[in-house]
Amino acid sequence: MSDRLSAAQPYVLGLFRIVVGLLFACHGAASLFGVLGGAHGGGTVPVGSWPGWYAALIQLVAGGMVLLGVGTRGAAFLASGSMAYAYFVVHQEKALWPIQNGGESSAIYCWALFLLVFTGPGAFALQNVFGSRATAAGTDGEVRGSAEETERTRATVAA
Repeated sequence: MSDRLSAAQPYVLGLFRIVVGLLFACHGAASLFGVLGGAHGGGTVPVGSWPGWYAALIQLVAGGMVLLGVGTRGAAFLASGSMAYAYFVVHQEKALWPIQNGGESSAIYCWALFLLVFTGPGAFALQNVFGSRATAAGTDGEVRGSAEETERTRATVAA
């Protein structure tokens, strides 16, 4: 059972990345463009306002990059840091615990994105498709690791 679960790991990680990236990008789109209910129940964040507008921009761009699996580790690192900032500067001054201060989404996004910094994109990432030549040349460690994981997974499933 453990071998089968391990074999599915890159695929489940890829789906996790896609869902987290999509939801994170939706937060940014809501704040910047007023779609999906808008920012804080309606409307948009004023252009250039600190920190809301910049956070929304990071959410949209980094979320899109994570969703697509392009520059996943760097985008996830930036996004995770922005959520840590949101939690400690915006939410924690209201109360200690996320359930009390409204910072649940900031805390969970921070840790989910931080996980992607260390795991990489998993399966279904565009960088794996476009990085296939770099893999053959051995120039990109992240893509090479993903390709090796995929090959190991195929061998495990076949066995």
